[in-house]
Amino acid sequence: MTTENIRGFDSLAVHAGQEFDPTTGAVIPPVHFSTTYAQDGVGGLRQGYEYGRSGNPTRTSLQTQLAAIEGGRHALSFASGLAAEDALLRAVLQPGDEVLLGNDVYGGTYRLIARILGPWGVKLRVVDMSDANAVAAAIEERAPQIVWVETPSNPLLRITDIAELARVSHAAGALVVVDNTFASPALQQPLALGADVVVHSTTKYLGGHSDVVGGALVLNDDELAEKAKFLQFAAGAVSGPLDAWLTTRGIKTLGIRMQRHSENGQAVADFLAGHGAVARVYYPGLASHPGHEIAARQMSAFGGIVSLALADAAAARRFAESTRVFTLAESLGGVESLLNYPDEMTHASVRGTELAVPEEVIRLSVGIESAEDLLADLEQALAGL
Repeated sequence: MTTENIRGFDSLAVHAGQEFDPTTGAVIPPVHFSTTYAQDGVGGLRQGYEYGRSGNPTRTSLQTQLAAIEGGRHALSFASGLAAEDALLRAVLQPGDEVLLGNDVYGGTYRLIARILGPWGVKLRVVDMSDANAVAAAIEERAPQIVWVETPSNPLLRITDIAELARVSHAAGALVVVDNTFASPALQQPLALGADVVVHSTTKYLGGHSDVVGGALVLNDDELAEKAKFLQFAAGAVSGPLDAWLTTRGIKTLGIRMQRHSENGQAVADFLAGHGAVARVYYPGLASHPGHEIAARQMSAFGGIVSLALADAAAARRFAESTRVFTLAESLGGVESLLNYPDEMTHASVRGTELAVPEEVIRLSVGIESAEDLLADLEQALAGL
């Protein structure tokens, strides 16, 4: 099947890059484990394949699928989200260049730029990306090479107007990178809103089942895509064939999963917002959220990540260790509900920095279980505080 006339997101997720096997007619393309490929004479490559690091048919299928669902011309699949970020940063930056980073992003992104690329000469500034005036002032003060944002952000769910950020950044000649991991392309399309590059930890919602680690870049610029592709090959942090296949399988149900994640996320946020033991709820689906109107405009639903603040750090730790359905674990985006204490888990690397997460904050990755079971679990955990 070709996808030339397919436009719907769910149809693209199922069919893009997934043509049936021409030899056997198998509806699901096979997983290609081979590390090397026979050549028809020296340099006579079959469909461009020669060695597993430079190319693999299963990885090609995933990359076609990723480009289709994000509305981009090019996609590259990596062994992890950080590997994808590293390739992009090195494709764009030179020593002395600067990244303007959101002050509420995944701690690993900050660590990569500050501690790996920093000694190489890359500069870093941090700003609240949800504050359009602060962003404009930072860019006017000194134009960065890259403006990097997560929206919704991790873990405080701040919302940035992607179209406005792109307008201001492009006027200064900066590249706009959007980490779309939390929303996923099922809910938000940053390239259509003006972003230059979309970054994913495919480990999360795209894979969707907590069983595969991966990352991706999606973009339209041909020259930048070639630079990133060269680094994918030359540095070698590629996704393996089984990892690529598992991610492809997850993407096929992404649309319907994100609907359920969003429904459950809204139910959890509404419940927590009305609970006396909860000091604050961070969820863009709440009308009280400062980014609610922007999120409603650029997202089709609000996703499955809900963060909450309790009375203090002690209460947060007790709560984190008291749930029965929500599993205390790092990561997010799987079908099962997870609970994370950012200060000591996912964001421990940014303690003492401008990105430090308040000690009283808990991040929930709301899964696709029955909502009543999730609410009952949260109720019993809160009752014990």
